[in-house]
Amino acid sequence: MENGGHNYEGLPRYPESYWLNSTERPNFEKLKEDAHFDVVIVGGGITGITTGYLLSEEGVNVAILEASKIMNGTTGHTTAKITAQHNVIYDELIHHFGETFAKNYYEANTKALEFIRQTVKKFQIDCQFEEKDAVLYGNTNKSVRKLEKEYEAYQKLNIPSEITDSLPFDVEVKRALIMKSQAQFHPTQYLSTLVDKFLTNGGKIFEETTAESILTESKTGRDTLVVDTRDGHTISCHKVLSCSHFPFYEGEGYYFMRMHPERSYVVAAKTDIETLPGMYLSVDSPSRSVRTVKINGETHLLLGGEGHKTGQGEPEMKHYEALKLFGQETFKVTEFPYRWSTQDLYTQDKVPYIGPVSANETNIFVATGYRKWGMSSSTVAAHILRDYVLEKDTPEMEVFSTERFHADPSLKHFFKENWNVTKQFIKGKLEFTRKRPEDIQPGEGDLVMINGNRCGAYREENGTLHCVDTTCKHMGCEVEWNSGDRTWDCPCHGSRYAYNGDVIEGPAKEGLRKVEPDEKLS
Repeated sequence: MENGGHNYEGLPRYPESYWLNSTERPNFEKLKEDAHFDVVIVGGGITGITTGYLLSEEGVNVAILEASKIMNGTTGHTTAKITAQHNVIYDELIHHFGETFAKNYYEANTKALEFIRQTVKKFQIDCQFEEKDAVLYGNTNKSVRKLEKEYEAYQKLNIPSEITDSLPFDVEVKRALIMKSQAQFHPTQYLSTLVDKFLTNGGKIFEETTAESILTESKTGRDTLVVDTRDGHTISCHKVLSCSHFPFYEGEGYYFMRMHPERSYVVAAKTDIETLPGMYLSVDSPSRSVRTVKINGETHLLLGGEGHKTGQGEPEMKHYEALKLFGQETFKVTEFPYRWSTQDLYTQDKVPYIGPVSANETNIFVATGYRKWGMSSSTVAAHILRDYVLEKDTPEMEVFSTERFHADPSLKHFFKENWNVTKQFIKGKLEFTRKRPEDIQPGEGDLVMINGNRCGAYREENGTLHCVDTTCKHMGCEVEWNSGDRTWDCPCHGSRYAYNGDVIEGPAKEGLRKVEPDEKLS
């Protein structure tokens, strides 16, 4: 529970991303009339912007629709590592899918890194781009075995690497695996240049424009698609690319059943360390991520981790507190000017879905399931989506195919995740509280009972009380209060709502129902 004052036990009172705070982004108008484009991209994050830029370079007439403001979502809340080292994954990929598959996965992400490197160089983008090694480390016998097997996989795939037993900061480590010549950067400053190039090439961006549905060719009777927006305006086009984190349109893909959402956390910490040679991630739980960044010309650390399934586990503020304690004990830091969190989606086999939304809808495409490795994965996706639009075939299309479904491990995870959803659904329906709306203090959110019904309440610092029905509008699960970010989060499929009930993140498309404190619910 949060209390009064500017800081919460040494942390900023409210979450704020350094990337967004330090970047002046242009404003774009809403879509105000019906329009036609060759391609409509839904989502103004790194995937949508990079794809739009690539297509505009090919002379394609493109519009980007963003429900809020560009870069506001996961892109603006990343740790911004650009790497093909996606935790411990290559031994698993070889085991389940073979060396060719694993090699293509690695090469696709390496090409993405090289594209970003060359783009920064080409346009002389001032975005703190720095080459760094990516390092996985562990301190248990189990993690040592994992890292040694992963190193063997690196050798099979000819990945430049080395293994060591030390790190350049004071943390216990038995083994560390280094992937050479990866990178880190300031993502929103990088994307600002791509936005400028996209606009120069004739592209259009519409903010505060929520895409709600698609009328397909079979329904329109034409060889076009029609994107409906919340304000009633439409855009007709030939292809739609869903780059909106969770697909705004699932068609027959049923992505909510094939992925699960997880949250993770970041605190920025002022440090006396001038630099670090790498970007670091522990393979033990709870995870710890470390990288440097310049804030106002001074070196800071971005300390991340504490991942958990959305809407589940202990109060979210505890995760920020754990990262603060890690910074104090490991790096002796005392100042934490920023904190933020993010959410990402995990596919059943840990490989993103990039391609046609379903086998029967080949002019609608999705890119999702980045598993917290969005800087490289999004750039991979942008190139694959561009090639689909241009009707090219590449080896990457098969690796990231939306139609793949392997019995091992996909089937096992499919049943596991959907059983977890069932448990969360039942748990929420049985949950009870004795709190009433009048018990909620300024700055506090919690579950309350209103005339015998489970509701949610949040009271602003000025005393304004917001009450909502806690039944998620996606599939009827009960949302939980997120104290760290002042949101209502669904533990079933990851929908998130602002404290007043407005949708922040799908798959839900409609906000929570507002409730009066004395309302009698049916």
